Amino acid sequence: MAFFIFSFLFLLLVSSSTACDRCLHQSKASYFSKASALSSGACGYGSLALDISGGHLAAGVASLFKDGAVCGACFQIRCKNPTLCSKEGTRVVLTDLNHNNQTDFVLSSRAFAGMAQKGMGKQILKLGIADIEYKRVPCEYKKQNLAVRVEESSKKPEYLAIKFLYQGGQTEIVAVDVAQVCCKT
Repeated sequence: MAFFIFSFLFLLLVSSSTACDRCLHQSKASYFSKASALSSGACGYGSLALDISGGHLAAGVASLFKDGAVCGACFQIRCKNPTLCSKEGTRVVLTDLNHNNQTDFVLSSRAFAGMAQKGMGKQILKLGIADIEYKRVPCEYKKQNLAVRVEESSKKPEYLAIKFLYQGGQTEIVAVDVAQVCCKT
């Protein structure tokens, strides 16, 4: 019985430590010089991505991207160089998949410079790659509710493409059921 309790507590501890969204993680980040590269990314937000986050966009590695379930998620990212970096860092919205295994994030240049202390934006961009700390944080979209956008690529009746916009909080939409409201008999 004691072995069972010990095993249960051990598994609970291991699973909670590996699945910690709000924990502080250590990594590296680089940046794209043009935010359009991230706005046209794997999440498919297009130019709308720039409106959602004020150009503070990020691509995340596969373990963060989670097959697109984390599209639109928010992260607080802070660089660790005390001379160049602010204590607050910057908040970004995940809009793309990062295929590079050298960094967990590729940020827009605006987001990368947003990690800097006042007046140090150009100097931090010269780094190219920065040591960072990051954590997932709840998204806040003032005066916006969750919106469902039907994509132009939808083809009635066999294909429906939708995007969720302005998803607040710290949740992931991993599945959606669609049902026909009425039907011909």
